[in-house]
Amino acid sequence: MSSATANVLATIGTVCWCVQLIPQIISNYRKKNTTGLPESMALLWCICAPFFVYFLSEDSTIPIILQPHLFGALCLVVYIQVMYYPPVSRPRKQIILRAGLFLIFWLALEISSVIPLRNIYLKHGIQWPLLIYGVLASVLLAFGLVPPYFELAKRKGRVVGINLLFLATDLSGAVFSLASLAVDTTNFDIMGCIIYCICASLEVGIFLSHFIWYCRFKLFRYDNTKEDVEDKDNTDKTSSDIRRDEVELEN
Repeated sequence: MSSATANVLATIGTVCWCVQLIPQIISNYRKKNTTGLPESMALLWCICAPFFVYFLSEDSTIPIILQPHLFGALCLVVYIQVMYYPPVSRPRKQIILRAGLFLIFWLALEISSVIPLRNIYLKHGIQWPLLIYGVLASVLLAFGLVPPYFELAKRKGRVVGINLLFLATDLSGAVFSLASLAVDTTNFDIMGCIIYCICASLEVGIFLSHFIWYCRFKLFRYDNTKEDVEDKDNTDKTSSDIRRDEVELEN
């Protein structure tokens, strides 16, 4: 029963992660600009190849295995967009070279690592090589979500360039995937839980930052604007009074 539930939850998470970056890709295409979407974020998420090897080498469910591959493919599209559109606007040859090198790195790492790691883990029960890949994946995913916080700091907490629907879908995928690992009592994956928890926590932080900005500068904007107008009117009246007094003195 727990295995069936885990597969259902993992499938829902996979569906979320299959489409998560599509809103971001569409938004980038329409705007023809990726200001606020850090290039380093897209790059770090692209090179989460150890994440792919980790789930391929372990005896994970099929949706969990497919999930990171779809995630990586969509990340590559976003990375190409970030390099192509302003404000980065790299030359096309450089974009093609970087994308090609990433694909070569991805394929080479999977081909050279999956079979040996599966033999070590499934036949001999040795887990530490898988843990190394899992730790690398966690670090890359976590650091990938750090650059947006610098962008938030530049704009008083406002989210610019990052599609909120993408974030919501990504967060949902992480939650459902985490739930699938939690109910799978036969093979509880601690490293997978850590990866999903890190992603979910940092994404919730981005949402909270934008919500606080919205409350400060949108919900209470009317009062602030009214006070500013009143201050300006008072300043104008004071200046007019001073000029009138000066004219009277001259006369």
